[in-house]
Amino acid sequence: MSGRTLADDTRAHFEATLEELEKRPVSWFRSVTVPAAAVERRAEALGFQDLAVRAKLLRADVLVREGRLERGGRWAHQVLAWAQQHDHPFLLARAHRILSSFYRQIGDLSEGLTHAVQCYSHLTDDEPQNIRARHLMALGIALDESGSTAEGGRRFREALHIATTVGDLELTMNILNNMAYTAFENDDEAAARDLVRHMREAQARSPRNFSAHELDTIARVEMMGGRYDAAEETLSGLLEGGGSKVESHEGDAPAVGLLTLAEARRLNRRYAAAQQALDEAVRIAEERGLDRVRAQAREEQAALYAATGRFRDAYDEHLAFHKSATALHSAQREARARALQAVFEATEARRASEHFREMAHRDALTGLYNRRYVNERLPALLGEALVGRRPISVAILDLDYFKRVNDTLSHGTGDVVLQEIARLLLEAATGPTIAARMGGEEFLLIMPDVEADEAADRCERLRLRIRAHAWEPITGAMPVTTSIGVTTSDDGRGSPSSLLSLADRNLYVAKREGRDRVVADV
Repeated sequence: MSGRTLADDTRAHFEATLEELEKRPVSWFRSVTVPAAAVERRAEALGFQDLAVRAKLLRADVLVREGRLERGGRWAHQVLAWAQQHDHPFLLARAHRILSSFYRQIGDLSEGLTHAVQCYSHLTDDEPQNIRARHLMALGIALDESGSTAEGGRRFREALHIATTVGDLELTMNILNNMAYTAFENDDEAAARDLVRHMREAQARSPRNFSAHELDTIARVEMMGGRYDAAEETLSGLLEGGGSKVESHEGDAPAVGLLTLAEARRLNRRYAAAQQALDEAVRIAEERGLDRVRAQAREEQAALYAATGRFRDAYDEHLAFHKSATALHSAQREARARALQAVFEATEARRASEHFREMAHRDALTGLYNRRYVNERLPALLGEALVGRRPISVAILDLDYFKRVNDTLSHGTGDVVLQEIARLLLEAATGPTIAARMGGEEFLLIMPDVEADEAADRCERLRLRIRAHAWEPITGAMPVTTSIGVTTSDDGRGSPSSLLSLADRNLYVAKREGRDRVVADV
């Protein structure tokens, strides 16, 4: 007998289904909704809460990609709250990635960047490489849109290296497309054209054709050098069969591409052909309710009228564009407000549980963070250090001969000593430094952005501060000293367990060499 139950088999089936859905190419994202909803309902009914939440996040991703931000953002925040409460790195990483896109779409680039950093830092070492590349790409986009073009470009290149190494052609094309459009926006024609060349090479090996958004990027790059015929040739397929021959991963992609085609034809003085493309863009925009594209079409229509000498019509169309753009901005503000309100409600709903979660992360005697909190927070801090190529230092402190205090005086006195040590640690834990009690008389300091020499100096000052403290009212003539082992990762590399192991090894050396001392990496 294997010992497996029907519930085990059902759970394994759900896990396999979710894994397959999560691995689907981005271009298939709409195909995820129905099977994810089915898994969510059945998993919820059977008590597999983690799998139900995982399925819900897949559906939230689809909603955000489609621009249905109110519900998508709320669901993603609900999943994030659950993942934080249950220490679930897998869902933390993915929820943060979706929320990065959500906040960028509603115009909050700072919050978008915050979530992008978290989405990458929560990835575990066993994540598939193509998933790591997707998260790097999300970070690159957020950095670029926040003005850190060089840092964004570095993340794009890292993601591209991974995607090409694992042979994920669709992801490779997606990353190249983002990089090419960024070069276009930065008016770097040489870089943009080189990236388009790489896009064409990847597409030649791919089983799918260019999507409408990718064709739009290529055409925009052609237009940078006045190659309007080439731009038109690139986009001409959008007019064939109503654009059905061109893949579209987002609802507005064909209409956006047709607007670019109309502009290319106008600049090439092919005015009748430009009007044809523009009329088709307007038809799709009105059919699909694409208000933003419809407003942009009015602006292009005004430019086309002006190019053909119809200045009165151009003026009237420009007025219509201004009116529609104003209405669009008002609608966008209302939609953004609704989305943020939904997020606010989700945030408020989880605050009650956060209070108990905070209590679960605190040591009852000293008020410091406990081992559970360290196990959750240290991997994230290491991830942030790795992303930013910044140092992070960890120190383990152990009180010397603490058993004598308990045995000679009392356990009550020992508790007071531990509370005083906690207070001294908090005084030393300035800035982002975290102080925690790991158990018994063992404490921990996590020092982000602190290099090895500075970490050793801080620990030495803390050691001297503890030894010189006025212990007489508490312990009488019995001194209180501490041994400290400290280690540093220069760039965030290494696992939490390896970092703690190195600090513990140095602590052992400090005790072996006589206690009341600091030992750092050699």
